[in-house]
Amino acid sequence: MQKRYPSYLNLTLDELSQKVQKAFDMMTACSLCPRHCGVDRTKGQRGYCNTGILPFVSSWGPHYGEEKPLVGMYGSGTIFFGNCNLGCIFCQNYTISHLGEGTEMSYQELADIMLGIEARGCHNINLVTPTHQMPMILKSLQIAINKGIHTPIVYNCGGYESLEAIRLLDGIVDIYMPDIKFADPSVSKRLADAEDYFERCKEAVKEMHRQVGDLEIVGGVARRGLLIRHLVLPNGLSGTKAVMEFIAKDISSNTFVNVMDQYYPCYKAREDELLNRRITMQEYKSALKITKEAGIRRDESQIHWGY
Repeated sequence: MQKRYPSYLNLTLDELSQKVQKAFDMMTACSLCPRHCGVDRTKGQRGYCNTGILPFVSSWGPHYGEEKPLVGMYGSGTIFFGNCNLGCIFCQNYTISHLGEGTEMSYQELADIMLGIEARGCHNINLVTPTHQMPMILKSLQIAINKGIHTPIVYNCGGYESLEAIRLLDGIVDIYMPDIKFADPSVSKRLADAEDYFERCKEAVKEMHRQVGDLEIVGGVARRGLLIRHLVLPNGLSGTKAVMEFIAKDISSNTFVNVMDQYYPCYKAREDELLNRRITMQEYKSALKITKEAGIRRDESQIHWGY
């Protein structure tokens, strides 16, 4: 039997309900991310992310500033979720991620946002910072599926993911877009309060790739697969060489990688002597050279995209 697209349309109602229940079970002693706070969010307790059991959303709508395969002609339908499971001191969305800018809403309201994005013709539903709100997203998606939604899901996350949670998303997400921010544990501890960041990120990204494979682009638009973001930080703090070697050797040399140059010091980075400046052109060119030398064949900086 030919499979339907997007992937979640292949799940039976019972299979989807089981995934939703398992996701909410993970919040009774919260293990949605590698911090494993252990708080019972179903009873009002809040852990590192300071988020309850209802969707907490900052904004939503068509976005034309994402990667080209996501934007296409009609835009990527982004939903920005408030709060975060990482503590990045340089976060460019810190008012949302750290200062709690957003609104708590019902599952039905989030489902209606998804349906509204589809009605506007966006190529995908782009879930930005979804990690700590994954159960709420699944419950809302379940409502939207019952109302006929058929737009693919982009899981746009920070890379600090629970392997158990990512496995639960198998058959739901068609496009994974994780960050790989750092390689050095001492750097990730100081800059994001997550010493085990790279180890947990590598586990999660391997599972993401197992589920969806390399990025498939049809008619200029991403259909299914893995797209990795890597933000170049000043003074080599991103650990680009180790990151790209991991991607090329342990994931795929055909992985679509966006080596990003838009870092600027904001939030607490202005007070950090290693982060209080933009990157230089030489630092960015060096990162691109490292990417090429590692054997990565597809990246956002290239003029020809390989499709």
